[in-house]
Amino acid sequence: MKKAFKTIALSALLLSATSVFAQNYVAPVPQDVLQLSASGAVEVQQDLLVLTLSATREAPDAAAVQTQLKQALDAALGLARAAAQPQQMDVRTGAFGIYPRYGKDGRISGWQGRAELVLQGRDFARITGTAGKIQGMAISQIAFDLSREARAKVESEAQAKAIEAFRARATELARGFGFAGYALREVSVNSNEMSPGPRPRMLAMDAKAASMADAPVPVEAGKSQVVVNISGSVQLR
Repeated sequence: MKKAFKTIALSALLLSATSVFAQNYVAPVPQDVLQLSASGAVEVQQDLLVLTLSATREAPDAAAVQTQLKQALDAALGLARAAAQPQQMDVRTGAFGIYPRYGKDGRISGWQGRAELVLQGRDFARITGTAGKIQGMAISQIAFDLSREARAKVESEAQAKAIEAFRARATELARGFGFAGYALREVSVNSNEMSPGPRPRMLAMDAKAASMADAPVPVEAGKSQVVVNISGSVQLR
């Protein structure tokens, strides 16, 4: 029993000593460590068109609005799908909603709804030509973006520029502080795209006017800038 008690007491003493040592231990502060950042950017032509068509309908009851929107959307989908081609023009539905309209007395006086169809891809002529043939829906927004392939290509170029700039700056600063060179400690890399926001183009066209608008809508893409940022720390030597 005494032997067991001595063992427990010794263990407690060792644990206490370890705890005190851990509390008193202070990690050494790194010396001659430099924090810095650099970036690389590449400007590229936007190659992706996102065109949104929409239809709005009103009726005394919600069911009638839903039926009218469904008819317009089904007709548009049928025409768009026939012209669709992977990556060149992809077709998908957008927002679809029905909302009540209120009169001056606060009661529901009718219903209104909106349905969207989105055409997206690289073949601008195919997309705008198809949009011009769709009746019962009007172009509500046109926006441009970068495809994944285009972004990946220029991102590699921007990354190479950022790395080169980071190395050059680290070398310059190391020499400026009187050191012969440096060694990397840690580094982080992130990228982002800088481009103009969506350019909405609102066209007030009813079904009758839309039936006359079968010509392609003129569009012109802008440019995006892909930026890669590198930040980190180096050990001066």
